[in-house]
Amino acid sequence: MIGLTTEQAAEIESIRATPSSTLRPVSPGLEEILHKSFPVLDHGIIRVVDYMGDDSAIVQAARVSYGRGTKRIQEDSGLIKYLLRHLHTTPFEMAEIKFHVKLPIFVARQWIRHRMASVNEYSARYSVLDNEFYIPQPEHLAAQSTLNRQGRGAVLEGDEAAEVISLLRRDAEQAYDDYSTMLNDPGSPDHRDDRSGLARELARMNLSLNFYTQWYWKTDLHNLMNFLRLRADSHAQFEIRAYAEIMLEIMAAWVPIAHSAFKEYRMEAVQLSGTAVKAVRRMIAGEAVSQENSGLSAREWQELSAALDLPSLKAS
Repeated sequence: MIGLTTEQAAEIESIRATPSSTLRPVSPGLEEILHKSFPVLDHGIIRVVDYMGDDSAIVQAARVSYGRGTKRIQEDSGLIKYLLRHLHTTPFEMAEIKFHVKLPIFVARQWIRHRMASVNEYSARYSVLDNEFYIPQPEHLAAQSTLNRQGRGAVLEGDEAAEVISLLRRDAEQAYDDYSTMLNDPGSPDHRDDRSGLARELARMNLSLNFYTQWYWKTDLHNLMNFLRLRADSHAQFEIRAYAEIMLEIMAAWVPIAHSAFKEYRMEAVQLSGTAVKAVRRMIAGEAVSQENSGLSAREWQELSAALDLPSLKAS
């Protein structure tokens, strides 16, 4: 399996070959892909290791009842939509999911900013990291944006892109060679039988941020949605968005009703400030509103224009 060690692949095959029965509610969609490894980027993977609850767990928590009850699917859907629409978040904390993720270190450092999760990462203090590092595809190499300090601008092309890829690969290969030398790895050309090698916890300092790490990441549905709202957004960095988009599909398989409501009220919704709401109301009333008389800053005006796609804003 792509991105997995031989031992991990064998463990997954063994688990999938010996299913177990349970009295708890299960998600048929997620059962189909449980433990299945999805490739991400060039060497990354993401898979669901375990989960608890489904759409019914959200409804059950909101109604504080026992079992699934006798409510119809339409009523469950209406309740879940109501909960999301009115920011009643605790029922969504009753469903949990655990992922195994293999990802570049720089992506992990972004990811870990979402603190409401349990994380256990592969330790390079105890084990030797594999010689796997992320090299972007040429279409994902871009210059620094002149408008957004956190974003990318024009895509690099031709010799410039080739040079960047060459530098990234050369530096990563050199870093791993030096890492192996410091460890006195038998596979290193500089291996010496008379040297014990540097401690792993020190040798790892040499590795760059594009090397791959792995972790188990467990969170509840409420915090998963917070993660996906930011990281599956079109403005998110491509590398972390690649993982988030797969997780969004996994969420659809796991809790299809909640996923539909999440897309409707979070992913495809727009949040407006009080001043922006007043400006829109004035437009609806037929008043000519411009950035200068709206009370909004130039950037807020641009964001409102993009969010609502209103011709009256674009023309002003």
